[in-house]
Amino acid sequence: MEVVESVAACRAVLDRARSAGRVVGLVPTMGALHDGHTSLMNRARAECDVVAVSIFVNPLQFGDPEDIAHYPRTLERDLVVCAQSGVDVVLVPSVPEMYPSWPDAPSTTVSVRGVSEAWEGASRPGHFDGVATVVAKLFTIAGACRAYFGLKDFQQLAVVRRMTRELSLPVEVVGCPIVREPDGLALSSRNVRLSPAERQAAIVLSRALATGRAALAGGARSGAAVTRAMRAVVAAEPLVALDYAVLVDADSLQEVGDVAGAAHHHDALRLLIAAQVGPVRLIDNSEAFAATDAVRVGPGVADEVRQLERIG
Repeated sequence: MEVVESVAACRAVLDRARSAGRVVGLVPTMGALHDGHTSLMNRARAECDVVAVSIFVNPLQFGDPEDIAHYPRTLERDLVVCAQSGVDVVLVPSVPEMYPSWPDAPSTTVSVRGVSEAWEGASRPGHFDGVATVVAKLFTIAGACRAYFGLKDFQQLAVVRRMTRELSLPVEVVGCPIVREPDGLALSSRNVRLSPAERQAAIVLSRALATGRAALAGGARSGAAVTRAMRAVVAAEPLVALDYAVLVDADSLQEVGDVAGAAHHHDALRLLIAAQVGPVRLIDNSEAFAATDAVRVGPGVADEVRQLERIG
């Protein structure tokens, strides 16, 4: 495995691979790697000839100085994880390497209107501009490739897909299943900051999503009814402060009011949720009419989710 710190070195390695007729897979990360990240690497390894991982804590997507200050940094362990996953090259750039004007902010940024403005965009102003900017840079560094992202950051994936399409970047964006703990909590690098009590309370996000799915399966015909059902679940957990729980169109991310009116594209509806749990903001999501886009790192959860759906 080759570890490089410069944009030029990474580009040279991947250009050589493509010149030899090899397909490049890219997994952009901010480090603090967990099983969700390794699932992306494994998918890239299975589908591509050369796998590249970037590890870069992008300052442009953090609005809160406390958040970036406390973001976990575990580079030595991350490199071991990459090696064990069969990664070929890891890009570990400094902030000035990615943004030559630093500490002055770059004068050129990428903004994706529409899908970036609600939900996480409203709660974290500027966040998706930072995401789109760094991903656009990583795509230009990597060149023609397949890029792998987790479905857990569903709005981020929508932003990246739209940016890639509208800028005609030579990248196939691949969305991969959410990876969950055995109790249903979606894996996140931020989970390590939860206390034991907060960690237990955080399960309420996946339970609220299961309740939303159950409400729809039971005949709910308005987005407002689904939202009320999810909110009621979270309201019973005092350690969790809900930001939003909503049913949206998966392409536009606009809130869905009339479920019956959206019946022709039930497979394109999505449940989104975000909440503050202690010091950590957590997000989660699921398909609205199925639970087929998640995998878990332990046994027994499928039965639990089915039970939650029956109860909900």
